[in-house]
Amino acid sequence: MNTRLKNAMIWVFGALGGILWGYDTGVISGAMLFIRKDIELTPLLEGMVVSGLLVGAMLGAGLSGKLSDAWGRRKLILAASGTFILGTLAAALATQAWMLIVFRFVLGVGVGIASVVVPLYLTELAPKRIRGGLASLMQLLVTVGIFLAYVADYLLHDSGAWRWMIGLGVIPAAVLAIGITVQPESPRWLVGKGRSDEARRVLTNLRGDASAADAELAEIEETVRGERALNESLTLSHLLSPGLRRVFLVGMLLVFFQNFVGINTIIYYAPTLLSDIGFGDSGAIMATMGVGALNMLMTLPAMRLIDRSGRKPLLLWGALGMCAAMVLLAVTNLAGLGYGALLSTLTLLGIGLYIASFAVSWGPVQWVMLPELFPLRIRAAAVSLCVVFNWLFNMIVALLFPSLLQAVGAGLNFLFFAVTTALAFLFVRSLLPETKGRSLEEIEQSLLRGGTSPAAVEDSEPASVGAAR
Repeated sequence: MNTRLKNAMIWVFGALGGILWGYDTGVISGAMLFIRKDIELTPLLEGMVVSGLLVGAMLGAGLSGKLSDAWGRRKLILAASGTFILGTLAAALATQAWMLIVFRFVLGVGVGIASVVVPLYLTELAPKRIRGGLASLMQLLVTVGIFLAYVADYLLHDSGAWRWMIGLGVIPAAVLAIGITVQPESPRWLVGKGRSDEARRVLTNLRGDASAADAELAEIEETVRGERALNESLTLSHLLSPGLRRVFLVGMLLVFFQNFVGINTIIYYAPTLLSDIGFGDSGAIMATMGVGALNMLMTLPAMRLIDRSGRKPLLLWGALGMCAAMVLLAVTNLAGLGYGALLSTLTLLGIGLYIASFAVSWGPVQWVMLPELFPLRIRAAAVSLCVVFNWLFNMIVALLFPSLLQAVGAGLNFLFFAVTTALAFLFVRSLLPETKGRSLEEIEQSLLRGGTSPAAVEDSEPASVGAAR
């Protein structure tokens, strides 16, 4: 098997966790139209069914840091796939609201694990020149999973077979479980465990060049020796120390804004929103399927641009596009337009602009940047902590939106998200560093040298990096 094919197999199977993540989070949007016909749900219970997965994801993400360091990235991905299978089958067989909530919680544990360890795995295996594009492969497969969920919802909507909608998630989980067993472990994890010979073999197979593998291994070993000399462990006081405070703040703000710009309201509740403005169940799910296709297709240019244009330009333009879309949706809903072609057209236009802007920017960039920001000695634990908060923020939006939609209507909710997208633009412009084209070790040294603030990282880069932009 040639080097290119070996790399492709590793990244496809590694990122397959993204399909599971996308499918299990997206499928509930269409399934909910039919679940509430079989199981009595209040707006609060509806929010709990959706957010049950997100609470489980918080737990899974919280466990992932220590488990990935103890077991290895590959074994933990295998454990996540088993959790996916268990949670999916049990949720599909649920007969009461509490059962759906509990088993979607179990399913969420698998989602949370995948959301931490899969980008970590891909980041640590990818060569630095294309790390952003390869790590964002997971985000592409998240959108593929969401799209497949919408397709399943549409194909099964005539029969209202919501159990099959949920249960089909077993298929990618089984493929992941089989495929990941024959993939290599992260060379950075192997070095950390004193298994440098094995790490050299993995790097040689990945890079197809023994000298390049030896050079990369030497860089990793030097970093690991420095980390061991410090003998530091991750604590809250550590994260709030002068050397890490700004890095941690940037990571937390990144996950905060990715959730509070409103993406979860579209992914989880698009059919509900469209039904409320006059679409039938079939029309709402068909339109949502189009949204899923757009989400998937707009991730493709992001994978190309992220290592060419950089992380910051994508986030800035994405925030502007999302803000414009939310303003359009807010005005459309607050203007009091009656049901009809104009309301439907403007709503779909706003949702389409929003999804396109998110998919080309904030969707993939967060998952690329989080592992890049933190030093190796605390990378897994720090990313895990940030992702716990990612799922917490996600859960808050998903839990409260149905009740807020009933209480104040869609217009004011969209206006709130227009404000948060504007604040996200200011955050990126003022605080976020650019990490394009730099090794993880270079980023670590730049961020932590003398307590350098993230905003100043671009100014402290080597001339060769700056000139490459």
